[in-house]
Amino acid sequence: MNLSDLIVQGIVLGSLGLGAGVLGGVIGFGTTIILMPALVYFYGPIQAIPIIALVATVANLSRIFLWWSVINWRVCFVYSLTGVPAVVLGVNTLVALNERMVEMTLGFFLIALIPIRRWMRKKNFYLKLWQMSLVGALIGYLTGIVATTGAINTPFFLAYGLTKGAFLGTEAASTLSILFTKGITFHQLGFLNATAIIQGLLIGIFVLIGAIFSKKIVLALPEEKFLMLMELVMFISGTSILFMML
Repeated sequence: MNLSDLIVQGIVLGSLGLGAGVLGGVIGFGTTIILMPALVYFYGPIQAIPIIALVATVANLSRIFLWWSVINWRVCFVYSLTGVPAVVLGVNTLVALNERMVEMTLGFFLIALIPIRRWMRKKNFYLKLWQMSLVGALIGYLTGIVATTGAINTPFFLAYGLTKGAFLGTEAASTLSILFTKGITFHQLGFLNATAIIQGLLIGIFVLIGAIFSKKIVLALPEEKFLMLMELVMFISGTSILFMML
């Protein structure tokens, strides 16, 4: 690859990383969804997987830093307790599953959760702390199988009663342990090398800058509009997954 190609690649990935950092900082996910097509194009599908995992880790670390004071650490502990072993199980059973079927199920599930979440809120029904351990096991297992599950996390953390900064920080802190576990598993399988680490961290810098800008947007959003934005992105994510499977 010559110098001009490297410059173009850097501009494209840097710009996408900045935009992805802002979006992910506002809604809590979407960072890897935006970057994935470009990473696959420049690096190929195999090399893109560990880079995406590293970028997601940096994105979560930035949200933890920005919302540290309002993170619910009890939820993080309960969620991670079952999520960590579940992600190992998911990675190790990946070869035995039909990934296309899993992706389609996630798409339908994500769309169906929008009216379910509204019904739960109308009935004043919220998830209890121990139920978040079941969520951790489910999301951990799915994270070991598919590229990203950020959108799937959203309705469960909202159903626990978290919103805005508390939701963004707690979800990020809870997911971080799963991402670390997934990264270690990738390293053991030989996918996470020095090149992938450098590339992931460089893109992560732009994601971090975008996340810092996002805090002002979140603080200015009324809670009801924040929840409506969550539902809109959940619907778009679900339909996008289904569309890509066609």
